[in-house]
Amino acid sequence: MADPMSIGEVADLLKDEFPSVTVSKLRFLESEGLMRPARSSSGYREYDEADIERARYILRMQRDHFLPLKVIRSKLSALEQGREPTTTPPAGPPPETYFGSHDVEMDAEELARSAGVPISLIEALLSHGVLEPEQGADGPVFDEDSLVVARAAQRLIGHGLEARHLRTMRLSANREVDLMQQLTSPLLRHASPANRQQAAEVLADCAQAARELQEALVRSDLRNLLDR
Repeated sequence: MADPMSIGEVADLLKDEFPSVTVSKLRFLESEGLMRPARSSSGYREYDEADIERARYILRMQRDHFLPLKVIRSKLSALEQGREPTTTPPAGPPPETYFGSHDVEMDAEELARSAGVPISLIEALLSHGVLEPEQGADGPVFDEDSLVVARAAQRLIGHGLEARHLRTMRLSANREVDLMQQLTSPLLRHASPANRQQAAEVLADCAQAARELQEALVRSDLRNLLDR
């Protein structure tokens, strides 16, 4: 860009990628200290290439990551000081792979037989809220994830835990889902196909990252336990 652009020209330039951007929005970002365009001798704003890329960065952080301005301001400061990583972490699994299909439907007895566990375990997991099946016409309906839960629960119980102890893990999973729901609620509130796809990508990525984080934390704490 040879010549600086006015605030109106910048708003027009950004509209294709950010349809909701306005001159007022750019002025607001400046008032919040996130934008610092130069001024001409007559007082008009003059945006150069760096200013426009900065505006794009801010708007993407708001649109794609729902970050508040305070966090974006901190990221911009880190970028300016060379502290913000320039590499992007690898993306999580495609949502089609992560969520997969749930075509399998089983009743409690079929689940017990498929998992190789006693029906009493399924009943105990149900009574303590560890399993939360869908309700079908003839009773609870279980899917592939229920199969994984039943088998994992059997392993833990084989080491001396009880079904009631696993309730803690269910509550932890529920809190995690609540957190991720807050993260994607703006996308799911306006559930266009594109928004739903983006929400699915975010949820799959965050779910996998959360598993990796939790496993690393638990492994580290257990290693410390063994080293005492």
